[in-house]
Amino acid sequence: MRDPDDSADSAEQIAALLDGIVRRQRRASREGFGENVTHGQFRVLRTLDHADQPIRLSELAARLGIVPRSATSVVDDLEAAGLVVRQPDPHDRRATLVDLTPDGRQILTTLREKRRDVMVSQLARLTPDEQQTLAALLRRLADD
Repeated sequence: MRDPDDSADSAEQIAALLDGIVRRQRRASREGFGENVTHGQFRVLRTLDHADQPIRLSELAARLGIVPRSATSVVDDLEAAGLVVRQPDPHDRRATLVDLTPDGRQILTTLREKRRDVMVSQLARLTPDEQQTLAALLRRLADD
């Protein structure tokens, strides 16, 4: 029978390793990139891209799991950088829609490419079989 403390120790080690990999990937994907896009800003850009149409600021906040005031602050910064644009909601004069600009789409594409390249570099240390095993295990952990 396994000691529950061993399981907890393994869980802590795995969590720390995953955190380190994600941090390294984020840092490397931003290196040499002229625009300084934070992880929170990247999440907003990615969420807007997945929406496939302009969405209300309140809906953006809900999708991100943050309060609308925080979403407004991030959108303010992204708008000032020319990466998103606000526009009035044609169905509700009180609401504002947010959408990506062409520059926002380009930066999102560039960041995704850099993240992929960093992961390819990290995975190069594993054999193809190890990569498949890792992907299968991560899929199992990611399933809800």
